[in-house]
Amino acid sequence: MRKSKLLAKIRSGQSARVCAMGHFLPFFVRYAAHFNYDAIWFDLEHRAMDQREVQAILALCHTYDIDCMLRPPTVERNKLYRFMEDGAAGFLVPFVDNADIARHLVNATKYPPVGNRGIDGAGLDADFGIDAWRAGSTYYEDANRETFIVAQIETVEGLENAEAIAAVPGIDALFIGPADLGRRLALSGTGTTLAQAISRVAEAAQRHHKAWGLPSGSPEDLKRYKQMGAQLAIWGGDFALMNVLKTCSQQLDEVLAG
Repeated sequence: MRKSKLLAKIRSGQSARVCAMGHFLPFFVRYAAHFNYDAIWFDLEHRAMDQREVQAILALCHTYDIDCMLRPPTVERNKLYRFMEDGAAGFLVPFVDNADIARHLVNATKYPPVGNRGIDGAGLDADFGIDAWRAGSTYYEDANRETFIVAQIETVEGLENAEAIAAVPGIDALFIGPADLGRRLALSGTGTTLAQAISRVAEAAQRHHKAWGLPSGSPEDLKRYKQMGAQLAIWGGDFALMNVLKTCSQQLDEVLAG
């Protein structure tokens, strides 16, 4: 069973380096691994890919030894563990609003006795049976230890229940969704600011010895969150290609104008 780099980092008190990808860009997986990222946040909540494309990305993550932190479009039990069989290292799950949802995620993605994940052992994560079916295999224990669940806090309800969510065994980290949470806080009438919410989630995670993080809008934000104890350092993604083309276009303007 492949070992999770993200989990190794946060369990040792370090920061995990995470970049984002939401399109079928096989080369991006290689680049991320080459430039020492621990995980790719692979977004299937807001982006559409067919099953074979997803399997190809997950296989490339295994080939280049980088975690795939998959954001799923569903929390349906058997669909979640199918992603794991295809090679997902863990999940970044949107809209985890309460501890019941958190417990459902653990139950769906961990093998007995921790959860109730269906047993097969024929997937990429088990080396297509070679790891799971051999005498003396520790595949089930390894899978429980080397896969992770990151719970997204992005509603007022989720913020109110952050402490209870963090307390659920099997939840490895909390993750603030700043766009969703910020919008909902602004409409809630509670008077809670996004900055206050970030501090509240951070404190809940730290009290329960869980990692936490959120996307950063600038290097200054990244530094500030790290100083607050964030261990999920989210920086870089495929949408940054827009800035590459912007720079190249400006350079072309200069050259062609001459």
